[in-house]
Amino acid sequence: MPPEPESLRVGDLCGLWRRSLLERADGSRDTGTWVRWLQGATRFADLRQHPLGSGLAGVRARSQLSREQCLELAHQEGFAGVLSADGRICEWHRTIDFQPDCGRSDAGSLHWEGAVLIERGRDVPYLEHWHRESDAASSPVWALDLIPALAAERGGSGGQAMLLRVGNWFMFARDRTQPLPTGSTLVECVSRAATLDAAQVLVDCEISFGAVAADARFCILRSSLPWRVNDALDPQLVEGTLSIEERGPDGAPLRRRWEIIAREDLAEPRAGS
Repeated sequence: MPPEPESLRVGDLCGLWRRSLLERADGSRDTGTWVRWLQGATRFADLRQHPLGSGLAGVRARSQLSREQCLELAHQEGFAGVLSADGRICEWHRTIDFQPDCGRSDAGSLHWEGAVLIERGRDVPYLEHWHRESDAASSPVWALDLIPALAAERGGSGGQAMLLRVGNWFMFARDRTQPLPTGSTLVECVSRAATLDAAQVLVDCEISFGAVAADARFCILRSSLPWRVNDALDPQLVEGTLSIEERGPDGAPLRRRWEIIAREDLAEPRAGS
């Protein structure tokens, strides 16, 4: 029998986590996927990547992707949203998801085994091992929920974003502009896309992970969009909006303004803070 879940509060989980093991219901195990989970006061973001093939090394923009490269990117996972806990079960409510909605809740119990946090699925049988990164600073902690400041960019029901910082780590999640169909996978969606342009749009969902350097630069280290690696996010507060350095479909630098619709902070966010 697995141990009884411990009474954990969301605040107990604040920090940066690394996954070392996923064990699925069929007994298969995954120890090779690169996974980081960044948890704030309640906001969270998560990026999961299998090793990407060398064929993506030269891609510098969405418009350069081939259908095969779109399919390779479609195997990634990443999401962001709000974590709730009732003392025994944690549930990750995804507001942004790289993959289509599977129709099931993302919920599980948590308990400690030594220094390892064990997660067991509630609705789907699985087991994960998590390790808190000991070198991660615990403050500042803040998150911003965002929508495009320009109404013309608010296409479909997508387009929202989140910027989360915990200590010297951050994650930026930006949804695609059009929602994905439910009950499918992103690989299936890309395979069925009528045109290459449509396939490229389907994978244009950014989940980026990075570090805040000593000079206060937000440097992207990993991303669901590989051409974003080594970019600087450079978030700046401008007249009540947040300005972020991004890239257009052709790879050209693009300064986008976001309207802040909600904030959660243990330290007031400032430009470069």
